[in-house]
This record gives sequence, C-alpha cells and structure tokens, in this order.
Amino acid sequence: MASSKTEPPPPQHHHYNPLPHDQNDNVLPSSYSSHLPQRRTTILLTVLLLLFSSLYLFWPSDPSVKIVRLKLKKVHVHTRPRVTIDVSMAVRIKVRNGDVYSMDYDALEVGVGYRGKRLGQVRFQQGHVRAFGSSYVDAEVEFNGVGVFSDVVLLLEDLAKGTVPFDTVTEVRGKLGVLVFHFPLRARVSCEILVNMMNQTIFRHNCYEVSTLDLHG
Repeated sequence: MASSKTEPPPPQHHHYNPLPHDQNDNVLPSSYSSHLPQRRTTILLTVLLLLFSSLYLFWPSDPSVKIVRLKLKKVHVHTRPRVTIDVSMAVRIKVRNGDVYSMDYDALEVGVGYRGKRLGQVRFQQGHVRAFGSSYVDAEVEFNGVGVFSDVVLLLEDLAKGTVPFDTVTEVRGKLGVLVFHFPLRARVSCEILVNMMNQTIFRHNCYEVSTLDLHG
C-alpha cells in the first residue's frame, strides 16, 4: 500500500509598506539643530552691542570749560576810608561741545573771590556751539571798591608778604535741543590765583574743572 505524502504549503512573501510621511514634515540635520541656538545668541549680542554703542554716542553730555588765557590788568587795595579792593582781569574762555548735537548756552558767568568770599560776578552774552565744536569768549572782569570787612586782617598780612591769593569761578549753563526735547547742561571751572602785588602780575595759577556730579548733586 503506497503511502501518500502531503507537500508543504508554498512560502508566503511579506511585503513591507512604509508609513506615509506628512508632506509638511521636514527632518533637520542634527548639526544644523545644534548650531541654531548659537546663531540666535550671536545675533542677540550683536543687537545689544549696537544699541549700547548708539546710546553712548547720542546720549547728551555736559560741555567742557577751560581757561585758555588769564591776564591780570589791575589789583589795588584801598585802606582809606575803609579797606576795599579793585580787581581787573582779562579772561579767554573755551567752551567745548563734545556731542553730536549743537548747544546753546544762555549764561556764562565769571566770578572773582578772595579766600572763599565772592567779591563779584559778571555775566556775559549768550552763545552757540556747533556739534563737536568749540567757542571762545573773551571776558573783561572788573570790580571796584569791593569791601572785605571780615578778612581785613588776612588781607593786610597777605599785602605784607607781597602776594594775595584770589580765586575765579567760570560757569556756563545751556541746553541741547534734540527734536522736541531739551537737555539742560552745566559746566564749571575754578582757578586759584596768586598775585604778586609788587609788579602786578600773576605769580602762579592752577585751574581745574569741577565734576558734574558736584554741580548736579
């Protein structure tokens, strides 16, 4: 009796069908994704640097005042009927504007004092200084018959020595006009002067600019 053999079924072939991709999905390379935050940080730092540079350049600053020339014309002390002083000086003042805007100053004052006491003050004309420019003012300061009642003894001692210390204070006040805004400005320079009474000349002088923090504070 012959045995019947059953043949194995034919092998089945499985086909792989990949899932469809969304047409709007883009796969970025890993190197590009890692550099993206660094690019944003660099752009942000560049913008901040440009912003601070613009503020530094365009932000208004106080002018600079300098005594270019100081010449003594006359100093005379009267002892009768009371102790008084006659003072006459010629001053050349330089006002410098370091801003990108033009500046208008409405007050330029020069005062003369003796040992901290103001003898007198003179006010001069208004002026205009262009952007990054300078303006020069020639001032004649003259006071006659000024009394020094509280410092008579010190003045007599200085006269006996042949030298008398004076001080001058020059101050300029103005404003910058930027569009519809106006920024007030102020600057001051102070000088210590030692006068030789014998030959009517300035023996020594020392000038220094007063800090704007002291003026505005």
